[in-house]
Amino acid sequence: MSETTPSTYGAGTIPHCYRHPQRETYIACQRCGRPICPDCMRQASVGFQCPDCVREGAASTRPARTPFGGKVTVSTSVVTVSLIVANVAVFLVASVTGGMSGRFTRVTGLLPDSAPFPPQSHLQGVAEGAYWELFTSTFLHLQLLHIAMNMIGLWIFGSFLESALGRWRYLALYLLSGLVGSVAIYCFAPTTSFSLGASGSIFGLFAAALVVLLRQRRDVSQLLVLLVLNLVITFTVPSISWQAHVGGLLAGLALGAGFAYAPRSSRTAVQLAVMGVLVVACVGFTIARTAALTA
Repeated sequence: MSETTPSTYGAGTIPHCYRHPQRETYIACQRCGRPICPDCMRQASVGFQCPDCVREGAASTRPARTPFGGKVTVSTSVVTVSLIVANVAVFLVASVTGGMSGRFTRVTGLLPDSAPFPPQSHLQGVAEGAYWELFTSTFLHLQLLHIAMNMIGLWIFGSFLESALGRWRYLALYLLSGLVGSVAIYCFAPTTSFSLGASGSIFGLFAAALVVLLRQRRDVSQLLVLLVLNLVITFTVPSISWQAHVGGLLAGLALGAGFAYAPRSSRTAVQLAVMGVLVVACVGFTIARTAALTA
């Protein structure tokens, strides 16, 4: 059936919806003039528009962006909540499968080199090909206090950064900071150490929040005091992996600078380049460390 517009109607002609020809209507789209029935009416600033015109208008309208290039979303903490749920889920699985002695923990925690351990230990280190441990260990916690402190930090810094950076940039920041922290452990921690936790990611968020706040010309004195306190704890309290904390911190500073200070004209390209450099560096250091341990 051919489409008609109100201008073609003759005397006594009853218009019908262009999408539902069997329905009579006297309402026309304010944009294209085609008749539309109540099911096809979409509220516009003036009158109503048809679904096709609404889609065309949405496609031609640039989405709102944060100052650092991310899409503005109504629910700004979806990724943060999802990351908290993922960490808690892994914590529960580890708890019910034997904790530190469970197989789940043995295959997800970060062990640089399992060669010194007897074969019956069933341990597998990164040097033996368990590269997934560089990632999975950043979601693994065994102690309630440990996960509680990390998740509080994730909620505080994550909610702010997800709103400021947008979801995908924020997620990349979290994952890459954790990865850099794990690679730092692999390269600089004792080869038989066993590491786990999201601290590298949290320190990355900490550092990125500092850079973003500086870019926004906001007071960061309290944040600096908190950072210094955490670094003192990192290097004075036994059993804390300073490698993960420092690695995550440096990654957060680099990514935060890329997100906050990239020129607007080439913002996405610069930000992707910073992320790419970190990924390449992680791969390079991992390959070099593996070669040294297996030589």
